[in-house]
Amino acid sequence: MTGTAIRPFLVEIPQTALDDLADRLGRTIWPADLPGAGDSYGMSNERVRALADRWRDGFDWRAVEARLNAHPQFVTEIDGEQIHFLHVRSTRPDATPLVLTHGWPGSVLEYLDVIAPLTEPTDPGAPAFHVVIPSLPGFGFSGPTRSAGWNRHRTARAWAELMNRLGYANYGAVGNDAGSMVAPELGRVDRDHVLGVHVTQLFSFPSGDPAEFAGLPEADQAALQHLQWFYENKFSFNQVHSQQPQTLAFGLADSPAGLLAWNAQLFDDSLDADFILANVALYWLTGTAASAIRFYWEDAHAEESPTGPTTAPTALAMFPGDFQSIRRFADRDHANIVRWTAYDNDVEGRGDVGGHYAAHQTTEVLVADIREFFASLR
Repeated sequence: MTGTAIRPFLVEIPQTALDDLADRLGRTIWPADLPGAGDSYGMSNERVRALADRWRDGFDWRAVEARLNAHPQFVTEIDGEQIHFLHVRSTRPDATPLVLTHGWPGSVLEYLDVIAPLTEPTDPGAPAFHVVIPSLPGFGFSGPTRSAGWNRHRTARAWAELMNRLGYANYGAVGNDAGSMVAPELGRVDRDHVLGVHVTQLFSFPSGDPAEFAGLPEADQAALQHLQWFYENKFSFNQVHSQQPQTLAFGLADSPAGLLAWNAQLFDDSLDADFILANVALYWLTGTAASAIRFYWEDAHAEESPTGPTTAPTALAMFPGDFQSIRRFADRDHANIVRWTAYDNDVEGRGDVGGHYAAHQTTEVLVADIREFFASLR
């Protein structure tokens, strides 16, 4: 495939790959652990064994494959790499194009639940969208990448080219996790065409100026404490990915149990096991464990940096249990935040609206937030 050609794509993992996976899982060498330690030292044997057993004996990859193949998928070459994406058009003539970007250890799978309600809302008065869901370069069927430099900036430029190639003169950008870094950057590099940016995190941090903390509201102080806890207890993945991703990659590429333990550390145990396994399996079956985590190294070592705040209209939908964005810092980095919604654990009586994977955990709430934001920009 060369040039700007866009070709249909189907997921067709060979049975030999699935058989090899089951064999490897069955021959896992389990690490020694301390009785009663739980997750004090990281992922526990108990949790990883339970997931691995399910992966080997109960999880149905073919069902995941069929679900992906139920939607139109394509590949195209952009900046020397194959980019995979789902492209589902609404039947509505007034639909707004959206590009939705996932992160790590998620994948395009985290957005499958939002496709139907966004493209074909049951309420004829609700906004409708054409959705484009690309796999990040180096992730899933957009990898492994063969070139260096795939950070948020290069990815945003690739997305701008993708949306132009699909014929969308104006579109919205939606993101979660790494997608919450790519989407605002897309609004920066393609400002004339990006209608607005909707994210579930605004990753803005203290600059080091003590004046930034003066009069900080109580809720923001609590958010800082949550961030500090995460940094002290859960941030090791970011450090390793940013410093020595290839060293770690030997274990992740050779052992499905190792990949499972490493990736599942950032899937809350309240998530359904098959959602976790589907995402982990996608990395394993595409051989992209190494190229995906390189995104962190590339971003940490990027030579380009923003020259000022973003200016595209920006919306945040923040969920409990996830990264808690702080408005004072976010306003410094994003000059046009027009919607800031912090959901609590009970949205209109629907119960716990969950955390980091809102598109999967609380689909209706996220879809409604996306609809309201882009409707407000008309």
